[in-house]
Amino acid sequence: MDLKAFKQQIQPHKALLGFDYGEKRLGIAISDLLWMVATPQKTIFRNNFDSDIKAIRQLIEEKEIGGIIYGLPLQMNGEEGETASAVRKFAASVYEQIPLPYTFWDERLSSKAMENFLIKEADMSRAKRKQVLDSSSAAYILQGVLDAMRYL
Repeated sequence: MDLKAFKQQIQPHKALLGFDYGEKRLGIAISDLLWMVATPQKTIFRNNFDSDIKAIRQLIEEKEIGGIIYGLPLQMNGEEGETASAVRKFAASVYEQIPLPYTFWDERLSSKAMENFLIKEADMSRAKRKQVLDSSSAAYILQGVLDAMRYL
């Protein structure tokens, strides 16, 4: 679904949930209800799909989520690889359990951009960066969507 169609399907005054997908961890970010600011939330350490869904469902209920953004890790040439395919499969599986509108956002270099920011701007140690990198990357992805939606 393209971003314009996604935006039209979201109920007003519902937050958006952003994911930075990984096989072992899911970085989580959530927008405010006006879709202006993405805030890193936490990282879900993945054990199995059932525990993933339980944690996602809890976030959706607590934070009044109306739609989901998945970072799509495209290759540098713009093509999709194995990880992008895994993200699409995960999104479809989540949708079967939690039927909220969702879309994808090109996340190329988002983790690298956030890591550079945390090093240069926040002067964060390696141990602290490791704790916040996934959720910070999710916020970077989600903020890109929020900024783009302002012009739709």
